[in-house]
Amino acid sequence: MQEIFLCSICNVSSGSCAEDCAYCTQSAKYNAEIDKYKYKPIPQILEEAKRASKNGALGFCLVTSGRTLDSKRTEYIAEAARAIVKEGLHLHLIGCNGIADVESLVELKNAGIASYNHNLETSQNFFPNICTTHSFEERFQTNENARIAGLGLCCGGIFGMGESWQDRMDFLYALQTLNPHTTPINFFIPNPALPLTQEILTQEEALECVKLAREYLPNARLMIAGGRERVFGEEQKTLFECGINAVVLGDYLTTKGNTPKEEVERIKAYGYGIAKSCE
Repeated sequence: MQEIFLCSICNVSSGSCAEDCAYCTQSAKYNAEIDKYKYKPIPQILEEAKRASKNGALGFCLVTSGRTLDSKRTEYIAEAARAIVKEGLHLHLIGCNGIADVESLVELKNAGIASYNHNLETSQNFFPNICTTHSFEERFQTNENARIAGLGLCCGGIFGMGESWQDRMDFLYALQTLNPHTTPINFFIPNPALPLTQEILTQEEALECVKLAREYLPNARLMIAGGRERVFGEEQKTLFECGINAVVLGDYLTTKGNTPKEEVERIKAYGYGIAKSCE
């Protein structure tokens, strides 16, 4: 029986980001109606980690809004990671904290972070259409830095932002060169506050994107993430049939997901098991 890897997201600092990513409600430039806060207390993060583990998640991603993994953010994420490790939860901890240098990433690794998530989002050619405050090259280099630091790579992106099929292939080729162990696949969902106004992808086009990702990344853990509920509704079996073997469990950064119980029951109803180890 094929097993599905589950990963939960902990949005440990939300909103007020100075970057202008046109797809992101956390950008302060667009004033989207989301919860905004600097840092969750470490005990609250620890409780979320315990809940994620109890719900069957193996991965636990600590996400902060903002451009870079600066010294304050590094210290904070490291402290949270050490608290989770001390609790003995045996979660695969993932940092997702912006553009980062090797030194900061090594510090996270030493604290217990196992992988780093920094998505390329789209192709190098299309990237200036969705962000002008940092570059595709900076994102790519952060992934290289994570590898140098000895961290696993979790790197993916978003389909449906107005990119061409050639952009999609170029994006996936760039991912192929990085060879991440996990690739999160998101589908763009418009928000009234955002400047990006693309229509939501059809199920047919979204599935073609998944198939293409599996073709380019035959050995990666393909993780379906943001947008799947809006694109596929309650019938998501075809996603797994097309190559998805990992799922974001529960809520996303600024939007609600299905409950973990609903998600696990759905996966089992499709005839798949829940992964018990990260191997």
